[in-house]
Amino acid sequence: MNAPASLQDRIFSELDHARISRLARQHVAPDGTPPVILDIFDEGELLAPRDMPADVVTMYTQVVADDAQGNKVEVALCYPPDADPTQGRYSVMSPIGAGLLGRRVGETAAWTNPDGTQASLRIRSLRFQPEASGNYTM
Repeated sequence: MNAPASLQDRIFSELDHARISRLARQHVAPDGTPPVILDIFDEGELLAPRDMPADVVTMYTQVVADDAQGNKVEVALCYPPDADPTQGRYSVMSPIGAGLLGRRVGETAAWTNPDGTQASLRIRSLRFQPEASGNYTM
């Protein structure tokens, strides 16, 4: 059995880290609170895109997962302009996006929704990961 997600280090692409950090500085809350996504970068290691394992959720990864009720869901991680939850595309700046980034197949991503409820997805597989298909700059 895998350890709870909070006990596992995440893996981040150096390129994703740079882009998301820059984006996050533009999305500071009115009270000065930085986006949650910045906190998760303390939970893992950075790798060059070419060194990224094929089972890690990176930007533009398409994830197949099970929700808390065991239902299969498919989500894609994207930047805010491309987000459309009705189409399964979630911004990395959203709670679900921050929860998934850097997680591996078999792990459970957990997060707190804006209304305070807890949610999670157990990652079954990755339908597409840019680095695994040789795209290191997507």
